[in-house]
Amino acid sequence: MRIGLYPGTFDPITRGHLDIIKRACVLVDKLVIGVAINRDKNPLFSLEERVEMIERNLSKFEHNETNIIVEPFENLLIDKATEVGAQIIIRGLRAVSDFEYEYQLVGMNRAMNDNIETTFLMAEAKHQAIASRLVKEIARLNGDVSKFVTPGVETSLKEKFKHKV
Repeated sequence: MRIGLYPGTFDPITRGHLDIIKRACVLVDKLVIGVAINRDKNPLFSLEERVEMIERNLSKFEHNETNIIVEPFENLLIDKATEVGAQIIIRGLRAVSDFEYEYQLVGMNRAMNDNIETTFLMAEAKHQAIASRLVKEIARLNGDVSKFVTPGVETSLKEKFKHKV
């Protein structure tokens, strides 16, 4: 069985993330979506809210026969990959600017465990520019985020920013 790990903060999950998940399902039999607990990022949504948003979006998701599970993690990415038995880490790339950081991350991960490969996937062109931090900024300023997130996530963003501007 080919197992992949797609890690991220998913604060919130976007249409770009969902597109990467769809593409990853072609490559693996089991996909673990690792929801990172990264206290340095100070997420808008709690871990529970992020996991719930992902699971809600996946319930309506067509993903061939791939088994998809969502798991939080706070340890090193390479340790989480080892823990779930992943042979491959899936990373999304939006732009060339993402590549430099990702390149360094791959090098460090390979130094710690050279049995786990990393694959970069790009979302469809219409989703490539979507970044969670930009979506949050647009939502905070009462902008329309419907092109970037699903209706349920849009509702969650509106709730979070109801009293803020």
